Amino acid sequence: MKEKGSSFSGSIGFVLAAAGSAVGVGNIWRFPYLCAKDGGGLFLLVYLILVLTFGFVLLTTDVAIGRKTKKNALRAFEALNPKWKFLGKLTFLVPTLIMTYYSVIGGWITKYFVTYIISDGKDAAADGYFTSFITSDIAPIVFMLVFLALTAWIVYRGVEKGIEQFSKIIMPGLILLILIIAIFSLTLTYTDTDGSVRTGLQGLAFYITPDFSGLTVKRFLEILLDAMSQLFFSLSVSMGIMITYGSYVKNDVNLNKATNQIEIFDTGVAFLAGMMIIPAVFVFLGTDGMASGPSLIFISLPKVFDAMGVLGRPVAVAFFLMMGFAALTSCVSVMETLVANCMELYHKPRKKMCGAVGIYSLVTAVLICLGYNKLYFELKLPNGSVGQLLDVMDYISNSFLMPFISLLTSILIGWVIGPDWIVGEVERNGEHFKRAGLYRFMIRYVVPVVMLILFLVSTGFTDLIF
Repeated sequence: MKEKGSSFSGSIGFVLAAAGSAVGVGNIWRFPYLCAKDGGGLFLLVYLILVLTFGFVLLTTDVAIGRKTKKNALRAFEALNPKWKFLGKLTFLVPTLIMTYYSVIGGWITKYFVTYIISDGKDAAADGYFTSFITSDIAPIVFMLVFLALTAWIVYRGVEKGIEQFSKIIMPGLILLILIIAIFSLTLTYTDTDGSVRTGLQGLAFYITPDFSGLTVKRFLEILLDAMSQLFFSLSVSMGIMITYGSYVKNDVNLNKATNQIEIFDTGVAFLAGMMIIPAVFVFLGTDGMASGPSLIFISLPKVFDAMGVLGRPVAVAFFLMMGFAALTSCVSVMETLVANCMELYHKPRKKMCGAVGIYSLVTAVLICLGYNKLYFELKLPNGSVGQLLDVMDYISNSFLMPFISLLTSILIGWVIGPDWIVGEVERNGEHFKRAGLYRFMIRYVVPVVMLILFLVSTGFTDLIF
């Protein structure tokens, strides 16, 4: 079901909206902490190789499926082959799970932004501040509600009046903020108690220089899984978002050029996000500061801002404002996918489906918030990590379902439908698809094998071998 006017006004509108999804917390939150966890330059190198190979294949596939079928993810695979209808349901499940916690993270970012607006932020740098906040009964829910309400309002306005206009206004400012803070991070210096001096340029070297010492097959597979999971989030592939956005794209848009722009845009922002955060953490906290994992943004960075002195507060305000915009673009894209699919499934107008998805998002987000207090538990996951309710949702959607969906999609396109179906859609208007040969080879032979390996890694099966 397509509502009147539910298409992007042109290539730029599509690229900005799609890139807006990609630039979200996937790049600015997940990328730096995964990069820090996995040794800096080695992770960056693996990620860049994946973008140039798997990234362009998965992105091209999703967008082409969407535009060719003119259907959202839930119905698109059925249109390709009725026997593969189940794949659409699996794809729909990913944003359904992601939506449970995206607004919660958005609420955390909102909380920190407000903290630095109304105070000097010293409390945010104190040990235990983040834990005290997320384990409290009311505050996380309140900030989540504010963030979710803004997300729902943008989606409620629709594609052209909401998402496209929002992306055109926010994206240029967001990129400028990232660039300014990234450059500023390189100018930082800090003298430790032992007299040693750490600089932003040394942090940059840690970030971009691969370290292969002590690398084992098992460790490489773990880094590969992290990099691929980041790729899924960064490009918003294998979760139905790009299929949905592709269904809005007009036929006269140069699909090859548009996907290339998204690919370049996304990779550039990911690189700048790492350059913005990792050198700053290195300067003030050393390599030990890299070990705070997913809480790098909420635990390590406030300490960095506090160590900056008078510059700390304005930089923190700018940073969390930028993080808020980034989280909002991601959350809007996820909610839009759910709303669009539900409109097509139930044949109801956007307003009603937006309300229904909003209620679902609210209820599940409250449960995620309670997962840090009333519903707290610790569960060992198949990938070896220990997680709470939010981590379980993230693992199922990102580490389990996305590689599995990519595996099945590559089999469907590579061996059932045929790669030429995608190539033909990319060249619909006579454009030349320069990487058509690489696409055919990757989708048939490389993507299925690698996705199967990553799926086995995520389920813990490879622990029996290595």
